Amino acid sequence: MGAAKAESAQSVEPEERARRLTRYTYGVSAAMILLCNAVFLLGLWGSGINLDGLIRTPDLFDPARDICLRLSWQKVTGAAEPVRLCQEWINLSDPSGDTHVFQRDVAVVQGADGKLYFDQPARVDYRLFLLGAFVVAVIAGGLKLKRHLIARYRLRLDGSEPRTSAMSP
Repeated sequence: MGAAKAESAQSVEPEERARRLTRYTYGVSAAMILLCNAVFLLGLWGSGINLDGLIRTPDLFDPARDICLRLSWQKVTGAAEPVRLCQEWINLSDPSGDTHVFQRDVAVVQGADGKLYFDQPARVDYRLFLLGAFVVAVIAGGLKLKRHLIARYRLRLDGSEPRTSAMSP
C-alpha cells in the first residue's frame, strides 16, 4: 500500500508543477504587458514627440469651411502672371482657433483645364520610423525578458524536486 501512495504522490507532483508554471506564466505575461506599456509611454513622453504632428497633411484653404483673413499674390507654374490666393485663414472645424497659413513648400500649378492645383511634396517624418523602431525594441526586449523569467522559474521548479540520495535511510 505504501508503494501505491508513493506512485500517486509522484504523479501529482508534475501536475502541480505544470499548474504553478502556467499560473506564473500568466502573471509574468500580465506584468510584462504593464511594464512594456509603461516603458513605451515613458519613452514617448521623454522624447517629446507630438503624435499629432507626426502624421500631417498639408493644410490648404477650403472656401466651403474656412474664412480667409489675408490674400497674397502667388507665382503659379503654367500661368504668365501671379494669382491672388488666400495666404492666412481660420478653419471653422479646428477647435483650437489658430490661424492657418499657406505653406511655402506647396507649389501652385495651373492645369490644362485652367484650374489651379496644389503640387504637394512628399512629407516624410523620420521620427515616425524611430518611434516604430523603439516600439519593436520594447516588444522584443519584453519577450526576451519574459522567456528568461519563465525559464528561470521552470529550472527552479525542476530543482525543487525531492531527490533521493544514497545517504538517506
